[in-house]
Amino acid sequence: MALKTYGSMAVDWEQRIDLDRLRRERLARVKAMLAKSEIGSLLCFDMNNVRYITATHIGTWAQDKISRFTLLPQNDEPILWDFGSAARHHQLNCPWLGERSRAGIPLLRGAMSPEMGRAEDVARKIKIELEMRNLHKEPVGIDVVEPPILFALQKEGITVVDGQQLMSDVRVIKTQDEISLLTHSAMMVDAAYDELYRAMKPGLRENEAVGLVNKVLYDMGSEYVEGVNAISGERCSPHPHVFSDRVLRPGDPVYYDILHSYMGYRTCYYRCFSIGYASRALIDAYQRCREYLDAAISLVRPGRTTGEIAAVWPKAQEFGFPNEEAAFALQFGHGIGLAIWEKPVISRLVSLEHSHEIKPGMVFALETFWPSKDGYAARIEEEIVVTETGHEVITRFPAEKLMIAGAHYHTVDGPLPTEREHEPAPSQRIKEMVEASARIEQVGVTR
Repeated sequence: MALKTYGSMAVDWEQRIDLDRLRRERLARVKAMLAKSEIGSLLCFDMNNVRYITATHIGTWAQDKISRFTLLPQNDEPILWDFGSAARHHQLNCPWLGERSRAGIPLLRGAMSPEMGRAEDVARKIKIELEMRNLHKEPVGIDVVEPPILFALQKEGITVVDGQQLMSDVRVIKTQDEISLLTHSAMMVDAAYDELYRAMKPGLRENEAVGLVNKVLYDMGSEYVEGVNAISGERCSPHPHVFSDRVLRPGDPVYYDILHSYMGYRTCYYRCFSIGYASRALIDAYQRCREYLDAAISLVRPGRTTGEIAAVWPKAQEFGFPNEEAAFALQFGHGIGLAIWEKPVISRLVSLEHSHEIKPGMVFALETFWPSKDGYAARIEEEIVVTETGHEVITRFPAEKLMIAGAHYHTVDGPLPTEREHEPAPSQRIKEMVEASARIEQVGVTR
C-alpha cells in the first residue's frame, strides 16, 4: 500500500497534506493547459472549477446558484467575483488572492430580473479586464452560464467558446494532495459503513440509516454529505437512486451509495448487505456483480483503456434492459474529484467506440449491478487510484462477499444459517404428511 492515510490535524512532526502545494499545483495545471489552447481566457461559474482555480469556498448552499465567477486570463492570475461579504473574507484570509477578490453578483438563477441589469454588469466587468490585457478579441472559454449573461457577453463583442472541456481535461489527473484528500474522504466512509453495519436490523428505516451516516460523517469533519442512497428490498430492482422510509425486514437486500466531500473531494461508494440472512439467488447475484467489478479492476493500470474495461461488462440485454442508454450507470466508471462525476467516463454506451487511455494520477470509481432471480439486486462500487505501476483501491470496507447484517438469530439446533430462503422448500417429512392426509381423508384436487 503506497497511499497514506493521515489524521485531519496539521502537525509539525510529520509531513501531511500540503494545502499550499495543492493550491499552487492546481492553478499551475490550469495555466499550463490554457497556454496550450486557443482560448484567451477562462470564465468559470461552476463552483468546483472556481474552487480549483481560486482555492475559495463559501458553502455548498451556493453550489446551484451559478453566482460566483472567476476569470483566468492567459499569462495572468485569476480574478474572483463573489458575494460582497465573502469577497471581503477572501481579502482578509486568502493572501493568494489579495485585491483580486472582488464583489460581483449575477442573476441568482433568475431571481434577479432582467431590468436589474446584472447580466450586463457581469459582462462589463469581464470586458474591462480583457481590454486591460488586450485579450478582448480572443475567445473566452466558459464552463456553465446563465443565458442572459451569455447574451450580454456576446453583445459586448466577446466570442464565447466551450471552456468546460478544458477544465475537465485539467482535472482528470490528480495531484499528490488531491489523491490524499480523496483517500481521506474514502476513509471517513469506511467508518460510516462500520457504524451502519452494526446498526442494521429489522425495523430500521432507510431514512434512519441515512441519518446515522450523516452524523458519523459530519462528526468526523465532512464538509458536505451530498447524498446517502439507501435502497432496500424490492426497491433494489429497478434502482430508484433515492432513499425512502421503507422498513428493513429479515432477508432484505439493502445497498447504499454514500456521497460526501472532505475539503471538496468526494466519494461515490456503494456497499451491499442482507439483513439477517440471504437467499441463494441474492448470493449468486452478488457474486456475479463482484466478478464483473473485479474483472474491471484487474485491468486498471497505465496504458490500458477505458474501452478494455467496458468490454468486460455485460451487455444491457443480458440483465434486462433494451439498450445501453437504458442501462446507463449500472455498469459504470467515472472519475471522481471535486465533483462526483468527472473524466474518464467508462460505459459500454460510449467507451467501446470512444476509448481513452488510463494514466497515472487518474482516480475513478467502478460500480456494477446485477439483478437476482427472486426480484432483488446487488450493487457494489470501489474507488481506484491509478499508480505508476498499477492501481490501488482506496475504499476498504469489506465487500469480497455479501455481508450479513444483524445475524443474531438462534434456534434449538444452533445459529440460524445466514443462507436461507424466506420460504424453505418442503422437507421429505412434510411431503409424506401431505400425501398421508390425502389418502386417509380421501381428498384431492377437484378437476
